[in-house]
Amino acid sequence: MTDASTAELLDTALEAARRAGVLLRDGRPADLGVAATKSSPIDVVTEMDIAAEKLITGFISERRPDDGLLGEEGASVEGTTGVRWVIDPLDGTVNYLYGLPSWAVSIAAEKDGETIVGVVEAPMRGETYQAVRGGGAYVGGRRVSCRPAPAFEQALIGTGFGYLTERRVAQARVVGELLPRVRDIRRGGSAAIDLCDVGCGRLDGYYERGLNPWDFAAGALFAREAGALTGGRPGEKPSPELAVAAPAGLFEPLQALLDELGAWHD
Repeated sequence: MTDASTAELLDTALEAARRAGVLLRDGRPADLGVAATKSSPIDVVTEMDIAAEKLITGFISERRPDDGLLGEEGASVEGTTGVRWVIDPLDGTVNYLYGLPSWAVSIAAEKDGETIVGVVEAPMRGETYQAVRGGGAYVGGRRVSCRPAPAFEQALIGTGFGYLTERRVAQARVVGELLPRVRDIRRGGSAAIDLCDVGCGRLDGYYERGLNPWDFAAGALFAREAGALTGGRPGEKPSPELAVAAPAGLFEPLQALLDELGAWHD
């Protein structure tokens, strides 16, 4: 795509994420409750997830009516331009439900299957993370980069857990093996923010099983543009099986250990 058309996609993503962030921050009802559940009774959707996705898809469809859409809360449009928007209107729903600040709006634009624009809006942090493929990673107007790889035993690693009991049992076993070998482990509750934190140098690395494309599309691009490597199992891209992000030198041993520990299956 031309620079002009990529700039248009970035502008659209930034504005859609900003509007959704304002809606979620300022419109959260005091008596917010669960609107539905997905994979299990603790995998929740609130009325605000649904409202935010409607706002985002409506805004993008007005600006770019022929693009495709894929949203966590059900948006699915094929499109005819080769551009598809991958949208998580509220990443970190449980945090949001409880009034914890670590939640975000995640919007990515793909062209012919490759992510070329990513925006993660974190209203309670007052930060917007943005990246264009080949153009670097920025928080506001400031370019950021990941930390140099530390020694493995000094790495601060982020992760997350699924909502199915069987998966949690397997994930707990992996954490139990990993925790004694690293500095510490963090569980923030938003995959998009965790990936951006790798890009900003706030985490050394991150991994998680069970993520969907809308969870990692924008954040993984941000991490890559900040200098990190991303992948799934060795030789593969991030996928629902496994997503890993870390700088070169940490990425390889982390990915290898996670594969050995079976972090990619329940």
